[in-house]
Formats: sequence, C-alpha cells, structure tokens
Amino acid sequence: MLAAAAATWPLVTDAKPDSALRHIGSFFVPENLLPGDPADAITSAEIVDVTDDGATLIYSDALAGRIGFVDISDPTDPMPLGALDMPGDPTSLVIHRRWVLVAVNTSQDPDGEGPLNEYDAPSGKLLVIDLASRTTVRTIDLGGQPDSIAVSPNGGRYAAIVIENERDEDENDGLIPQLPAGFLQVLDLAGQPNRWSLRKVELTGLADFAPSDPEPEFVDINGRNQAVITLQENNHLVIADLRTGRVVNHFSAGTVDISDVDTTEEELGPQGNGLIELTGSLEERRREPDAVAWIGNQRFATANEGDYEDENGEEGGSRSFTIFDIRGNVLYEAGNSFEHAVVGAGHYPEGRSENKGSEPEGVEVGRYRGRTYLFVASERGNVLGVYDVTSGTPTMTQLLPTGMGPEGIKFTHDGLLAVTSEVDGVDDGFAVRPVITLFRAGARNDWSYPQLESANDANGLPIPWVAMSGLAGDPADSDTLWAVSDSFLAQAWLYRIDVSVNPAIIGERIAIGGIDLGDKGLGDYDLEGVAARPEGGFWLGSEGRTNSGSSRPNLIIRTDASGNVLDSVSLPDSLVANATSSGIEGVAVTGTAANGDEVVWIVMQREWGDDPAGKVKIGRYDVATGTWTFAHYPLDAVESPAGGWVGLSEITALADGTMAIVERDNQLGQEARIKRIYGIDPSSVTLKPHGETLEILSKTLLRDVYPNLDAASISVPDKLEGLGVAPDGAVYAVTDNDGVDENYGETVFLRLGHWLDAL
Repeated sequence: MLAAAAATWPLVTDAKPDSALRHIGSFFVPENLLPGDPADAITSAEIVDVTDDGATLIYSDALAGRIGFVDISDPTDPMPLGALDMPGDPTSLVIHRRWVLVAVNTSQDPDGEGPLNEYDAPSGKLLVIDLASRTTVRTIDLGGQPDSIAVSPNGGRYAAIVIENERDEDENDGLIPQLPAGFLQVLDLAGQPNRWSLRKVELTGLADFAPSDPEPEFVDINGRNQAVITLQENNHLVIADLRTGRVVNHFSAGTVDISDVDTTEEELGPQGNGLIELTGSLEERRREPDAVAWIGNQRFATANEGDYEDENGEEGGSRSFTIFDIRGNVLYEAGNSFEHAVVGAGHYPEGRSENKGSEPEGVEVGRYRGRTYLFVASERGNVLGVYDVTSGTPTMTQLLPTGMGPEGIKFTHDGLLAVTSEVDGVDDGFAVRPVITLFRAGARNDWSYPQLESANDANGLPIPWVAMSGLAGDPADSDTLWAVSDSFLAQAWLYRIDVSVNPAIIGERIAIGGIDLGDKGLGDYDLEGVAARPEGGFWLGSEGRTNSGSSRPNLIIRTDASGNVLDSVSLPDSLVANATSSGIEGVAVTGTAANGDEVVWIVMQREWGDDPAGKVKIGRYDVATGTWTFAHYPLDAVESPAGGWVGLSEITALADGTMAIVERDNQLGQEARIKRIYGIDPSSVTLKPHGETLEILSKTLLRDVYPNLDAASISVPDKLEGLGVAPDGAVYAVTDNDGVDENYGETVFLRLGHWLDAL
C-alpha cells in the first residue's frame, strides 16, 4: 500500500534531546596529504566506515587514488592518521574484523589510443588490508570494475561486491546497453583471508530496460544474508540470497509523479541566474535508485537520484526516496517532501532544477536507543535528512548540513554519525575543500540546524530563499528582522524574519521593484544591505559591477513597505570613475524624513582606485540636501596563511549614535581568521566630499564573531554578511551561502545576545 508523503516542513519540532544529532567535529581531508604533496593536491572523501572500537575512521579517496585514516578516539578533535596509496581508484570500502576490504577500479584508459579503453575492458581488484600494519594481505581479481561493497551483519559471513562495468557517457548519447554487462560477486569470509572464495552471480535478463547490460550501483545486506542491489541505469532492484548465490526476487523501481517542484533553469538575471519556483511537475519519471539500505529484514530504502536520460531524452530527476518491501511493493514514496525540506532550509541548488534538483544519492539506516533512523543525503543541496522510520510513515526529525557533495554515510551503534564529501573546489578554482562531518546523538552542546528556515506560503509550499546578504532590525518590533538576498537569483528579495521562535522563521518574502519576470532588463539589483525606516519602507544598498558584460551601478534604493522602488541614488561621478567590482556592501539609516534629518550610511567592501592601501570608504548621504560625504576606515591586515583579502560587509546604526561595522576576510574553514564587529563614531571626524583628503576613523573591537561561527557551523563560513540590532538591544548576524553554488551551503544565523548594552 502506497503511503502518501508526510507534510514535514517547516521542521517545527526537533528530535528528542537524548537522540538529537549535534555537530561535534569536522575533519578536512587535505590534512591527510602525504609528505611531498602540494597543498592544493586534489582530494575527496567518498565511502566511509568506522572500526568496531570507534577509534578510527577510514574513507576512500578516488581522486587521490588512496584510502585515508582518521583518529576519532576523540571525535570532537579528529586527527589525521595518514593515507595509503591504492593500485587504482578505490570505489568503496568496508571494515571486516581486523581487515579493511577495498574495492579498486584498475581499468586503464590508454588516452583513446587502440581499440580498447576503460569501458571496453573494465577491471578491478579487492584489496584485503590488515588494519594494524596497513599492509595488503591478499589481492583478489574481481573480473570487472567494482562499485559498492558490503559485509553481512551476522558475523560477517559474506561480502557482496557489485561489478558495475559502467557505461561511457560519451558513447551512444550515454544510453545502454553498452557491454560488457555488470554482475555481483559474493565473497565467502570463512576463516583467514587466504581461504576466502569468490562466487559470481549473473544479473542479466532481469531488468525491463536494457536487460542484457545490468549496471549494478549499490548493495546492502540484511540480517538474513540477503543482498539488495540497485541497477540504477536499468531502473531495477534485485534481491539475492548470498548463501546460495541465487536471485530470489527482482522488480522494476517504477516511476513517480512529482508536482510543485522547480524544473526549469531560467536565464532571467544578468548573471544568467534563474528563480526558485515550485510550479513544475514531473510525470512518470523513473526513480533510478542509487544507494540502498535495509530497514530490518523486510523493507529497504532507496535514494532516487534519477541519473539517466532515456532514448526519448527524458531525464530521471525523481528527487525523492522510496521505501519498498522485499516483494517490491512501495510502502512509502517521499515525493516532493524531501525537496521541499531542502528549499525551506535555504539549500536548494537552483542551477540543477532542469536536471535532478536536490539529487538524493546516499542513504544509511541505523538504530539508536530503540529507534530506527533513515539518513538521506542531497548530493547537490549539501544537506542530510534524518527520518524516524521505526514504524509507520517516516517522520523527518532533523536536517543536517554537510560538506559539498555528501557521498558516504556511517551511523554507529553508539550514535556517532560520519558524513563524507567528495567535491574538492581546487579542481574548479574555488576554495571549498572536502570535509568529513561528525555528529553525535545526544551530544551536550547548543548546536542545532537549521538556525533559519522558511514557513510555507498560502499554497502550502515552502518560501524559497538563499544567499542572505544583509540584515536589519525592525524599528518598532523586537521580534522582527529584515533581510535581503543578493544577485544570485534573478529577482532581488526582501525577507521578513520572526526571531521570537527558534529556529528563526522567514514568514514573508517581498519582491523588490515589482519586477516583471518577462523583462530580463528590469531590476538589476545586487542587494547587500538593508535598513528599515522608522516611518515605513526601506533603504537598500545595491552593489555595482564594473566587469565586462555588466553595467550595474552602485545604488542606494528607497522602497515602500511592499518593495516598490520609490527612489534610487547613485554615487558621485568622480567616485564612480575609480570603481572596482567591490562596491556598496551595507547600508544604515539615522534620523527621519519627518524631521528633515534622514541620513543614509554606506560601507564599501574594498579599496577603490583612489583609496590608499588598507583603507575603504564610509559614506554619508544627506537625504534633504542630496549630498555625499566620506571618511576612510582602516582595514585589519590579512592574517590567513592562505592570503586573500579583508573587507567590509555591513554597517549598522546603534542607539548611541555610533555604528557597528562587520569586517571579514574572504577565507573559510581552516583558513578563516577575521570575522569581527568593530565600532566607529562618525562624529569623531569631519566627513568630506569626494576629491578632498579624507579623515581616518578610529575603530574599537566590539566582538570577535569567529568563535560563534565556529561553534554554530560545520566549517567557518567566509561570508559574514548581515548584522541587525533589534529595539530591545538583541544582536543578530547572518552568513551568505552563495546559493549553495561552490559553497557548503550552510546559512549560519547567530543570536549574539544583548552585549551592546554593556559597552
């Protein structure tokens, strides 16, 4: 019987305190580089396992051709234990007693020369490695290119290795059949490794689609020594009895209809970005499951990546997970619910809308204190859904942030969760490195996630949001903040945030400018700052661009409460002549229009052509007279060993007439250093028109936010972008997740208390 997807978003209740997973540590994979490796050597972390004593974590790194070891005897402080080179690309691994079994793809590609390549003549080996000595005690030829490996839970009687013999995506438009066919290898684990024997299980002739070319992707084994195998490209599932080596059941993974999802990648914005619009539908899309995990002995869950385009040009994009019973009946179909959770947490990857959306790829099942949990990883959303599947309809209990491209998931009996990430930004020229995130059930710390999420709109759909770039308090309501998003999406948005609840809730989004989405040339804003006017409406700061192909000016923009643009003001022409692509990054307001003393303040992110090194401009716009004046702000020197730059992100007016300034470097994770809030007193200097010698402000450190970011994140984010102060003196800060594009995707929303009152 098909159970309807549960309405689980917004995530109004967390897991029980004794089972809630909390982040306790992160291990950055480059820490395991070997002597002689350059610091920018490309690495990854894919499949992961943990030794029985819980002291050592082992992961596969196909990009480096190694497996890595991490000391997690204290998981709050994981330490590198080095890596071991493999004779090819390790695709998967599993720990069995005192050995680690590593499946290695040894297929060779002779640079396109000759009649054969890695797809025509796939090969692979199973390495049996002694954990204590890290020496290979046996090598077993697998007869093809391996993918997933699993060991049976009942004393480890069998290992199952799927031999995928994957397709060449450049041949025949990537369509199968493309022989040789894949199959299953069963390894009998009786006695010592030298006595282990291998048996082949054929999988041809089973699938409805391309039955001559099964491409098994993933395998898991239940307590009855039955293996469930996904044939992803064939859209098929197989149950094999490992004792006899016989296929005991098989069935199609079927199709799914999904509505209210984003299925288009519009190029409406000047940067080629689109919108997150939950208005599309997908009909009869093949599930095409990737990872699979047993939930007990009678049912299992699949992550439906939808990774294949059929002969009609239709892509999978099924975007869900499904629970089947052993006979092939669908017990539960997640439909759009997982995708909606990703959207509501600000993790939706808009650039993947036309293909696979959030792209569920990994699943894991584990038990803790009498409850059974299912973990579902979004490969493109960089987030992990946690579901209670003990009985009945799955219930989402948490959503956890991960590194970029979560791949491997391991949950241990004592409540430790490890999640690997396979993407290394070095390969594509950005700073994100692969990280293994560690969580503990019932850990006694204050970490929680998400810290900011959206409510559902009038249609019952989550309000989409990403890339928070500015924050402000509401002049009249201490429970309300206002935020803006930058130019990542085609439309610029203003968001109303309710901070009376935890997590904070985005209850409304307002389009700036009333943009007609059919007019691609209208409303080219990059909102980086917001200030709420006491008399209603807002002043916004829009960062300009000087790079080729963009003529967006730096502007301050006045809107009404509905987001309609009432006025916009540009910077002086003489100043613009020295502009760079780093412009207005924050805006604040003092005074009121009614009293005729309304003033708009701005900060520039970095030095322009007419600025001395290490000095950036603070600007003052007198609304009544329409005049600009400026002073210089002294930046901190670069402190990160990775170099980079230091700039400003925000200006916030304080009750005593001074200003709070957010100063940060452009580094993240281990390289981050400067995430600070400074105080300045603009009345201490004379602000002058552009062209005159500007006076230099003095600054006072109000708060080093680095420790707060470190405690609230899996990896210290680079973009501390927004700072808001409520009328009751409560201070809030928010980070920009870059729309989950070349970014881990976390949005850190900090509640910094009332510390300004004590200054």
